[in-house]
Amino acid sequence: MTFGQHLDELRGRLIRALLGFVLAFIVCLIFSRQHTIPFFCRPLLDVLRAYEINPQLYAIGASDAFMVYIRISLIVGIAISAPWIAWQAWGFVAAGLYPSERKMVTKYVPLSIGLLLVGMAFVYYIVLPFTLNFFLAFSATIPLPEDFRPISATTTQPIERASVPVLTGDPPEPSDGQLWFDSTQQRLKMFIGGHIRVIQFGPENLLVPLLTLPEYISLVMVMLVTFALAFQLPIVVVALAALGIFRVAELRAIRKQVYIVIVIAASVLTPGDVVTLTIALVLPLILLYEFGIFLAKDKILPAVELS
Repeated sequence: MTFGQHLDELRGRLIRALLGFVLAFIVCLIFSRQHTIPFFCRPLLDVLRAYEINPQLYAIGASDAFMVYIRISLIVGIAISAPWIAWQAWGFVAAGLYPSERKMVTKYVPLSIGLLLVGMAFVYYIVLPFTLNFFLAFSATIPLPEDFRPISATTTQPIERASVPVLTGDPPEPSDGQLWFDSTQQRLKMFIGGHIRVIQFGPENLLVPLLTLPEYISLVMVMLVTFALAFQLPIVVVALAALGIFRVAELRAIRKQVYIVIVIAASVLTPGDVVTLTIALVLPLILLYEFGIFLAKDKILPAVELS
């Protein structure tokens, strides 16, 4: 192929990759509002409900919710279309590789995709709930000052007791002005003007969490990207061994130095929290480094000297 033909091939690949992303983005725009945003917020809502805090997020700015909707649609659209984009990139690059090089890449592509998915699932199901539990448990145990704490009232007058019914869900046909507590959602609700309204409430302690939607979604997105990329460490180790930069024996010998680098990198890469997120990233990375050394012993890699 001439240089011009290479450019035409590259342009065609880029156009097909862009069309795939646009299609995925449009699909995400359709489903993000009703499904994707609630899915990302589910870990936080579960923790708020566990601590009997009103499970709602706040949007301070008028455009906050809309911008989060667009941003999530873009990121999820990129994630969905990533295999198609990678396939187009591979179709352009593979023509310039030797058969052994193509075999090396295709052998570890499924592992790379699997590690990517495992990293994101690890964040969503383990790291995120653990981190939110840790910080909400800490803030929920800070008491009021002594002179602000409730005391029992003393009176000789009869007290009219007002109570709110506790229901499992919403009443089937609420009347206007009816008030109840939904135990399934941990929300205090009122029926006004034909619509159910939620009344904000919080614990009696000193602090009441006020979590905004943009701040929370930004934290989740950064964590997902950080852990997904960090979980590619075995592929990096295998590549270093395959290229002959390090031997397997050398990779083992520098374990302690690598562990120190992992701790430093984890403390820098993890957003916001230095304690829980750093620990949650350090331990998997150490295991993944050892897994990479195990993979580097594969005899298919000619540049690796087995120890």
